[in-house]
This record gives sequence, structure tokens and C-alpha cells, in this order.
Amino acid sequence: TNSILTFEKNKLNSILNNHKIHLKVYFCLQTNNKVNIFALEIWDDEAAKCTFYTVKYDDAETNETDLFFEKYDAIAEYKEANQELLSFVLLSIGNDHGAIDELFNRDENEVKGLPVQGKRTIENITYHFPEFPLRLYALKITNNIVILFNGGIKDGPTNQTSSLHLEWRAACEFAKRINEALQDGTIIVNEKNRKLTNYDGSDEIIL
Repeated sequence: TNSILTFEKNKLNSILNNHKIHLKVYFCLQTNNKVNIFALEIWDDEAAKCTFYTVKYDDAETNETDLFFEKYDAIAEYKEANQELLSFVLLSIGNDHGAIDELFNRDENEVKGLPVQGKRTIENITYHFPEFPLRLYALKITNNIVILFNGGIKDGPTNQTSSLHLEWRAACEFAKRINEALQDGTIIVNEKNRKLTNYDGSDEIIL
């Protein structure tokens, strides 16, 4: 247990520092009649079974997923849940199982909510997060590629009535734009190398 906690703390510290940016994908995201440019970049590519991407607004210093983990790590009431969710993402999804459907079973319109919903047993490991207070939104591309967004506190019966309403709406808009780029061939899924590339194979895409 200590080794896992040490791993989590080290990972949390590392994500709060600078990330290597392997790929930048620039998009126009229109919300409330305002056009926002955002980049798609690798968040973590060191896990055994899954590469995680995230998004960052063009005028922001920090990507959306780091903002989530930074925010709830700093709030004592949610610090433990924050660590549990980070462990679920990096260890359970990243290293142990990949982005299998059993762990991505919380449908939230265009995105999935993490952690897993209900009780699931996979390879003799049971995952159960009853009354879990946090949600992190994600878009599964393949079992080996996932895009993480932001999230918040699920303090109401629905996303619309929870304080995370705006984060959920933004995640859905991110997902719509990314799916469009995947469908029109602007972004290519390189399953062999567990990465996303430009249609011509380059690492930078401007839309």
C-alpha cells in the first residue's frame, strides 16, 4: 500500500509540473458565442496499457485535467477521493486493464464519467466507488487511448443540477469537436503506437 501511495504522490507531483508535449492539436470550440482555441496534448504516456491525452485552452497555462487534480488535491474534504480517482486512472486503467468498457460504463452524453459506476469485478479485482463525490470526464478513443477533460463535484442527482454542470458541458463540447476531427480524417488513430497524429503523420495539427 505504501508503495502505491508513494507512486500516486510522485505522479501527482509530476503532473503538477511541466508535461512533455508530444502532440498539439488546435481546435476552435464555440461556447456562449465565444470561439475558444484549445490544444490536444499527451497527459501521460508511461502506463503499460493506455495513453492519456488532455485538452488545454490556447490562453491557459495549465491543461484541464491538471486543473482538476490540482484543485481537489488542495481541498482537504476531497483529497482522499482525488487520490483514489488518480490511482483508478493511472493504475487500474493505465497499467492493469486499459480503457475497457467495463470501467467506462458511466454514460454522460458525449463523454464518460469516471470512476466506474456500480460494482465491477475484473481479473479478481473488485472496483466499487459508492457515493463517490467526484467525477472526471473522459472520451475513450480505443482501449489504449483516452482523452481526459476536467470534472467536479457531483452534488446533485443529475449533471444539470450539480455544481460541475459547466465542466460537464465543456467536456461534451470538447468531445464533439474531437470526434468530428476523427471522423473527417484530420486526426488519425495510430493504434500500433498508441497515439494520435495529424492526417499526414506529423505531430502538430492546426484546425
